[in-house]
Amino acid sequence: MPSKPAPMKKAAKKEPAKKEEPAPEPAAPEPAPAEAAPAEAAPAPAEGEAAPAEAAPAEGEALAAPPAEEPKPPTPPPANEPTSAPVDLFVEDKNDTSVTIIWSQPEVVGPSGLDGYTIEVCKDGTEDWKAVNEDLQKSSRYVIKNQTTGDRLKIRVVAVNVGGRSPPVTLSEAILVKEVADRPKVRLPRYLRQRYVAHNGAKINLTIPFSGKPKPVVTWLKDGEPLDTKRVNIRSSDRDSILFIRTAERQDSGVYEMCVKVDDFEDKASLTLQIVELPGPPASVKIVDTWGFNVALEWTPPKDNGNTEITGYTIQKADKKTGDWFTVLEHYHRLNATISDLIMGNTYKFRGFSENKCGTSEEATVAKQEASILKTGIDYKPPEYHERDFSEAPKFTTNLNDRATTVGYSTKLLCSVRGSPKPKVIWMKNQMIIGDDPKYRQICVQGICSLEIRKPGNFDGGVYSCKAKNDHGEATVSCKLEVKHPATAADAEKK
Repeated sequence: MPSKPAPMKKAAKKEPAKKEEPAPEPAAPEPAPAEAAPAEAAPAPAEGEAAPAEAAPAEGEALAAPPAEEPKPPTPPPANEPTSAPVDLFVEDKNDTSVTIIWSQPEVVGPSGLDGYTIEVCKDGTEDWKAVNEDLQKSSRYVIKNQTTGDRLKIRVVAVNVGGRSPPVTLSEAILVKEVADRPKVRLPRYLRQRYVAHNGAKINLTIPFSGKPKPVVTWLKDGEPLDTKRVNIRSSDRDSILFIRTAERQDSGVYEMCVKVDDFEDKASLTLQIVELPGPPASVKIVDTWGFNVALEWTPPKDNGNTEITGYTIQKADKKTGDWFTVLEHYHRLNATISDLIMGNTYKFRGFSENKCGTSEEATVAKQEASILKTGIDYKPPEYHERDFSEAPKFTTNLNDRATTVGYSTKLLCSVRGSPKPKVIWMKNQMIIGDDPKYRQICVQGICSLEIRKPGNFDGGVYSCKAKNDHGEATVSCKLEVKHPATAADAEKK
C-alpha cells in the first residue's frame, strides 16, 4: 500500500510541463485527489501495526507538496478574442475634400496580434456608418479623401484581428469638411516697395509671393480700376502671383494693387510701375543778346519729359560757314547760359537737347536767330605821358683830394659830377684854364672826370680846380698838388 502513492507524486510533477497542450489542462486538477487519498489513508495504518514506517512516506509527501503549490503562469486570453479599442484618436489636418486622422494602437492586443484598422464615417445626424478603406489600414494614420465640402462627419476607428472587431474609438464631435483658415498675407519683395522703373518696350515680369489657407482669391487693380487683360497678364498659383507685360508702354504706368482674400480676411499691397523713355527736345531756344565775343542763350523745358524728370541739357554751336556742330555745354542744369570765345567775323547757330535717365533726346531744337560776331574798327590811341623834367644844375658827387707826387712821376686827379643837361667840365691851375696844354690829359666819361699830369716838374705844383657848368648853374671843386724832389746821396749825408 505505501508504494502506490510514490508513482502518483511523480506524475503530478510532469503535468506543469504540458502547459503548451491545451487539451490536458482539464486533467490537471485530478491528481490532487489521488495524492489526498494516500494522505487520508495514512492514519489507518498508524492505528494498526507500524506507525513509524508510515512516517517516511509522510515526509516524502511533504517534499512533493511545494511543486504542486507553485503559482501557475497567467492564462492567456483565448486566441479568438478581439483587441481593446484604439486610443487617442484626433484630427491632424483637413481641407475642402479630405480629413487626416491619427490614433494610437490598443492597449490590449492579445496573443493573436493586430491585423489592421477599419476607418468608418457617417454624416452627422445619422448612424449609417460606412468603411472608407477597402483593405485594413496597417499604420495609425489615414487620410479620408473625396469628401464633400461642408459636410459634417462622425469618424471612428476599429481594430481588427482573428478574434474580430474591437470596440470602436469615436471622435468626440463631428468634423466639418473645410480647410482650416489661415489669414492671407502678401509678401511684397523689397525692390517693389519703391517705384519700379522700366524703359519703354521692356518686358515686365514681377512675382509677388503670398500665403494663406485655403488658397486665397487673388485680385488685381490698376489705379483703382480692373486690369486691361489685353495689356497685362496675371498668373496666380497657390503661393504667388505674377504680373506679366510682354512689351511695356507709357500707358502701363500706374499704381497696381494686389488683394488676397480668405473668407472674411484679406490683405493688400501696392506697387508703382513707371515706364520711361527718351524726352522730347527743349520747347524753345533763343538768343537773348550778343556782345563782343559772347552770346546769351535761353531755353525752356521740353513738353514731353519721357515720364521722368529732366536731368540736364546739351547745347551745341555751329559756324554757318562749315555747318559742323560742336558741344559747348553738357549735362547743364540751368535754363540759360553765356557762350564765350566766339570768333570775330563768324555767324553762329545754336541748338539744344534734353536729357533724362534714359539718355539724350533724339531731336534738337534750333534757335531761330543767328549770332554774328562783327568786325569793329581798331583805333589805337597811345596813352599820353607827361615827360618828366630831369634838368638840374651840376653837382659834384666826388670831390678832388689833395695829392703829393715826385718830380718825374705822372699822377691823376679824379672827381665825379652829375647834371642835366650834361655839364661842360673845365680844368684850371691856380685859377688859370689849362686848355689844350699837351702836358695835361683831360678825360670825362659818364660823369667821371680825370686830369693826368705827365711827368710833373718843379713848377707843376699848385691848386688845381675842376669846374662844371650848364644852363642851370655851375660847381667847382679844388685840391692841392705838391711836387717833391727825389732824395740824393748828398741829402742823406747832410742828415
